[in-house]
Amino acid sequence: MKNKLLLLLSLLMLIVLGFFAHQNIAQSSDKEAKLQNSRMAPIIFVPGSSATINRFDDLFKELNASGPVHSILKVQVNKNNQLEFHGKLNPQDRQPFIVVGFQDNDDGYSNIKRQTKWLDTALSALQNRYHFRHFSAVGHSNGGLIWTKYLEQDYDSSSFNIATLMTLGTPFNFSETSMQRRTEMLNDLIASNNHLPSNLDMYSVAGTEDYTDDGIVPVESVLAGKYIYQNKVRSYTQITVSGDNAEHSSLPENPEVVNLIQTKVIHPDKKLIQK
Repeated sequence: MKNKLLLLLSLLMLIVLGFFAHQNIAQSSDKEAKLQNSRMAPIIFVPGSSATINRFDDLFKELNASGPVHSILKVQVNKNNQLEFHGKLNPQDRQPFIVVGFQDNDDGYSNIKRQTKWLDTALSALQNRYHFRHFSAVGHSNGGLIWTKYLEQDYDSSSFNIATLMTLGTPFNFSETSMQRRTEMLNDLIASNNHLPSNLDMYSVAGTEDYTDDGIVPVESVLAGKYIYQNKVRSYTQITVSGDNAEHSSLPENPEVVNLIQTKVIHPDKKLIQK
């Protein structure tokens, strides 16, 4: 009798385990099917230090005024890893704008590391909610550092496909004006650059007021990005803009930058959004 009871319990356990295994496989297959069928390829923006999720509002007005209107979603990652969603994506919008910002937006390398983990958290949540695999990215100032750290450390090419990254006034060597003085962060980013996606097109934009800096970030610090990206990604292009709105805080609204984002990141025949 005891043996029969044990046998019955074992059979029940196998049935239960089989049921949950089937459920997990079905859910995984359903998620993969949604990712494969998704035509959405958002442009994901990350602001710099001290900037909020509203940092790109003026840029979005310019972009939406000069081309097709893109829906906008803003996501704030709080210190407790909880996400706040503001706005709504149009399900018919193939290239919506998504901003990922951080409640703790302080400067410094240690915080950039934390923000990188928060970006990873946000991207996973966004993929689960909107079922996209393909995306492009824009990072202003330290936002470009966060994207770089993410691509080297947390990016998984089996889950995502990023085709284009554009950084604006990103201080790859912080405030240093000479490559003879490399910061710990720059050395770390160079040491890990073999993990960068090899199919990435990367554009690094520097602003200049007097051809030495943009009022905050030295041009040489922006140019240090070449030591991270060159010969590690499909293409690396350095662009310098000057004139109106070329100083650091106004760089996203610079007319040339707006045009660059239109033509290099949101261009309608980008391979990124082709099936």
